[in-house]
Amino acid sequence: MINELDEALRRLLLRDDQIKENRIDISFDQPKGDWSAKLSRATLNLFLYDVRENSKLRQTRPAWEVRPHNGDSVTRHRRPVRLDLHYMLTAWATEPDDEHYLLTVALMALFRTPELPVDLLPDRLQEQPVPICLTVAQEDILRNPAEIWSAMENQLRPSVPVVVTLALNPYEPMPAVKIVKERGLRFEPHLKRRDKAYREQEDASDEAKAAHYRWTIGGTVTSDQPLDFETIRLILVEAGVEVRPHADGRFSFGNLTAGDYNLEIYVGDRRAEHKVITVPSADFEVKL
Repeated sequence: MINELDEALRRLLLRDDQIKENRIDISFDQPKGDWSAKLSRATLNLFLYDVRENSKLRQTRPAWEVRPHNGDSVTRHRRPVRLDLHYMLTAWATEPDDEHYLLTVALMALFRTPELPVDLLPDRLQEQPVPICLTVAQEDILRNPAEIWSAMENQLRPSVPVVVTLALNPYEPMPAVKIVKERGLRFEPHLKRRDKAYREQEDASDEAKAAHYRWTIGGTVTSDQPLDFETIRLILVEAGVEVRPHADGRFSFGNLTAGDYNLEIYVGDRRAEHKVITVPSADFEVKL
């Protein structure tokens, strides 16, 4: 994935008219002591010298994300790792004036682009969950460039730190699981009376058996139009219970006995939908 990012950065710089018109090369080589002697024309070099996880972004997000799957199930995905890739931008030409000019046009191109445009991304980077961000020329990034140049056995020269933050997901999604839309709670007699109670329940009618259960049901409010869920109320008339859906439209009612209920959905003060639901049932979805 890093090599695809290199290609996106190359496309970004070459899209700038001043760089393109001057036929400037873009290189990602390590600028060692004898490297510049092999250059045939002016070059902008982006040397990747460090890769590390952005721990601040990891701490502010839950580890797992739940996504719908085929309408009646969900999958759990580990959130990707957010990486900071540290590049050192340098310009190489015959004259210092030309190098300073190259640095200037490169800086202008990068400062104009806080996020890599989607149309410049290779195929493998098209599915990034968040935009790929650029941080350019910040003083706390490349604190001691002289150490890097010394390690490469080259002389110190003007360099611009560029940090690219992208997502890398090494995890496989968990297997899909069915969405739980109802949950039953059964009440049983005290242990000493259990045997007798079981015999009585075996002979009881379905209605009498159902009386021993309390149900929790759940569904989702959906619409073809955008919804402001903060204005929506769901009222289960016979139970005398009112709930508001979550931000994703999910709702639930608890402590219900089996039977039919009138579900009324209000948007603001207007009743937008009326639906008769049966508990228990396989479907409690509501579409406005």
